[in-house]
Amino acid sequence: MLTTEEKLQIIKKYNIHETDTGSAEVQIALLTEEIQRLLGHLKENKKDNHSRRGLLKMVSKRRKLLKYLESKNEKIYNELVKKLGL
Repeated sequence: MLTTEEKLQIIKKYNIHETDTGSAEVQIALLTEEIQRLLGHLKENKKDNHSRRGLLKMVSKRRKLLKYLESKNEKIYNELVKKLGL
């Protein structure tokens, strides 16, 4: 789980304008950070199937948002994928 300060840093880094907190770019960045943290947890706790299910939901949601962003603006999509290392 991300702390409020960490979320604010990610939002500040990927927002489009000053009050942007829900754009596809910000949501993808937040999901990516959550997924990376959850992967670390699952490496230590291999039998945690509840968290594994949550991970699969997050990956699916991120994939849908990436697909939406790609159809909306391919240039921004390519830049975001490069920034996040996906």
